[in-house]
Amino acid sequence: MGTPIVTAVIMAGGRGERFWPKSRKKCPKQFLSLTNDGETMIQKTVNRISGLVKPEHVYIVTNDEYINLVEEQMPQIPKENLLREPAARNTAPCIAFAAAVISKRHGEDAVMLVLPADHLIRHEAICEDVLHRAANAAVETQSLITIGIAPTYPETGYGYIAFSRSEKAPEGFYRVSAFKEKPDYQTAHHYVESGHYLWNSGMFAWQAKTFLQAVQAHLPEAASIAQKLHDACDTDSFEEVLEQEFPKMPSISVDFGVLEHAEELYTISGSFGWDDVGSWPSLQRVARTDENGNYCDGDIMAIDTKECVISGGKKLIAAVGLEHIIVVDTEDALLVCDISDAQNIKKVTELLRAQGREEFL
Repeated sequence: MGTPIVTAVIMAGGRGERFWPKSRKKCPKQFLSLTNDGETMIQKTVNRISGLVKPEHVYIVTNDEYINLVEEQMPQIPKENLLREPAARNTAPCIAFAAAVISKRHGEDAVMLVLPADHLIRHEAICEDVLHRAANAAVETQSLITIGIAPTYPETGYGYIAFSRSEKAPEGFYRVSAFKEKPDYQTAHHYVESGHYLWNSGMFAWQAKTFLQAVQAHLPEAASIAQKLHDACDTDSFEEVLEQEFPKMPSISVDFGVLEHAEELYTISGSFGWDDVGSWPSLQRVARTDENGNYCDGDIMAIDTKECVISGGKKLIAAVGLEHIIVVDTEDALLVCDISDAQNIKKVTELLRAQGREEFL
């Protein structure tokens, strides 16, 4: 038996509402360039794994309305590898869909590197090494592998992975004891100080068969639908089966639906400058800033201004005497927000939706 093919599954269906008003339904965060280098988030994600996965083995799962954006930004990926979700059903169905197609095309032993489309990595060579080791461990142990991130501060916006030593684990890997939801500051501080927790990056490695077996054990309804998608893949009936069956998938995350119930689950710790870029202030961590700590994108004039995030378009933005402020200007909307309230930007989109002002979403 030959070496299993290594594939990548890029999850690219999110809305990125905390990056409003730049991130919109028509062009959400993963299709934007947020680091002043012209590369969009999804382009960065695919490019960083180019040494591990051939373009013909990269699969991008997104929803109907973003297929054209993916085709435009990822011309090197075969069109048949762009998997469209007829309905939003969270990450477990998304990955099960991809696993069904990959197992049909590349065999059930194929390895899947599962990656969100909208994260940034500072040290890409180290990340590639960790993913390579995770792929090998997935084959060696026939188990599910999650990539953890060594925490550098008590972040309350991330989930955490509790880990412990295990004689069964390959060298450099640990057994996952539990998943912890986003904690309060005191709990997060305890997690970091204890040395027994990692940030949950949402990146995974496993063989298609291993994941589908776990789905069968813990989400049998989803497994039944995944089997139908597998059987219909690359036949004339595929689109019809996809439209009819995928919306019946239970809407549940892979953490809740599968991983928390798995008996054999291992993690490897990565320290490669990972950031999930969850809100505007995160750009101060991952993108270039000026000598006063300001992230500026556009025609920006910053005078006596410190630790601000300012993103514009065609017009000049003059910021004078500001500290810890977010200013984001688009053609039809302007956001002004204290950096400490950035997590509440999503409330703006919720209010716009409640008011029926869809043109701003």
